[in-house]
Amino acid sequence: MTKEREKNRIFTIQKHAASHLHYDFRLEMGGILKSWAIPKGPSLDPSVKRLAVLVDDHALDYADFEGVIEEGSYGAGLVLVWDMGDYEYIPPSKGGDDPMASIRIGKIEFILYGHRLKGRFVLLRLKGQEKNWLLIKAKDEFAIPDRDIVSEETRSVLSKRSLEEMKEEERMGILKTYRCGKDGDRQ
Repeated sequence: MTKEREKNRIFTIQKHAASHLHYDFRLEMGGILKSWAIPKGPSLDPSVKRLAVLVDDHALDYADFEGVIEEGSYGAGLVLVWDMGDYEYIPPSKGGDDPMASIRIGKIEFILYGHRLKGRFVLLRLKGQEKNWLLIKAKDEFAIPDRDIVSEETRSVLSKRSLEEMKEEERMGILKTYRCGKDGDRQ
């Protein structure tokens, strides 16, 4: 792993039409994707605090999954890649350069370099709650108060499809699952 790669890890946000529509926010940590379900999706407004529920970890190769999770499977439903990119972990003043230590502390700060989300964010665990966190956009040059980015940006950053188009493709039996290979080609 190069020094640059150690500094910048991957993140992805998957719009997931399971039993309830939500956004799965995933950060690469310790060779896995730590994952939070965000019911209302992320915000670019620093005054907005979004509930982020810690859920099961996922393998790194799930970061670019887009398609359908079959009925009867955990998380059954349609998934599209709403945003993805790299992120830079900001270590706390005490605790070193280990993002997993920040999970234990209950505060993770990072800078996103995505297609849609850019700039500094923080995940804060709610006191006395193991799974409930808040995702908050920091006040920086990328903050946009009053912008509802999840309503404005509805298409995949990979396939450019919307969930509605994916539902229609599924109904017609032609839904394709997209994954980026090592060279970036979709499979």
